[in-house]
Amino acid sequence: MKGSIVLEEKGRIRVQKYISECGIMSRRAAEKEIEAGHVKINGVVANLGATCDPYNDKVEVNGKALKTSFDEKVYVAIYKPRGFVTTMKDQDGRKTVCDLVKDVKTRIYPVGRLDMVSEGLLIMTNDGELTNKLTHPSHEIEKLYHVTIKGFIKDDDLRTLNESMVIDGYEIQPATVEVIKRLEDRTVLRFIIHEGRNRQIRKMLEQVGLEAARLKRVAIGEVNLGRLDIGKWRYLTEKEIAYLQKL
Repeated sequence: MKGSIVLEEKGRIRVQKYISECGIMSRRAAEKEIEAGHVKINGVVANLGATCDPYNDKVEVNGKALKTSFDEKVYVAIYKPRGFVTTMKDQDGRKTVCDLVKDVKTRIYPVGRLDMVSEGLLIMTNDGELTNKLTHPSHEIEKLYHVTIKGFIKDDDLRTLNESMVIDGYEIQPATVEVIKRLEDRTVLRFIIHEGRNRQIRKMLEQVGLEAARLKRVAIGEVNLGRLDIGKWRYLTEKEIAYLQKL
């Protein structure tokens, strides 16, 4: 699929935008690298106002030339298993989501995170601009989780989970939490959150004395996990891509 990047006058584009579109990092992160003198265009250190020709100029970030094709975007949904970390490399040698998409020809990166002991839907792409939009703090895309807790949940605790709570000194937006089913020694809850702060659901449960035995993300907005098997991936549909781009 071809992207729709509009080049500036004479076929040039701001270098921070080009880096972002390559999926290397967000535009804001690219600007910090430029300010630190870590970006070169044809061997010359770039400044924030610099532009480049993606087809003819050599752009380097921290000494490495960009090789990702900026005009061909790839969008993938994966079912991240428990035990995998949401990063491209891990200094402790743990399994990463990168291991799950080795057969994707284009280098892609995770959008947001799922902690190591959680599982479920994760979007990966080389579209840095979209990644930046979806992970920006001001963005409020709904995320749906199925959470299995040990034991049962009291009505008062369920009401508390549906109210605004303070997590790590920050007042989060109210979540929508309801019981899906009650098992012999487990309860399955349906969580809808908007912010997706670090370990948000686990910390919410801790505040009412509960613990997540299993946490599975099943949807990000209109992108659903569906029948995707654990550890497998699929390309997003045209409809899903258009939905994310319109957000």
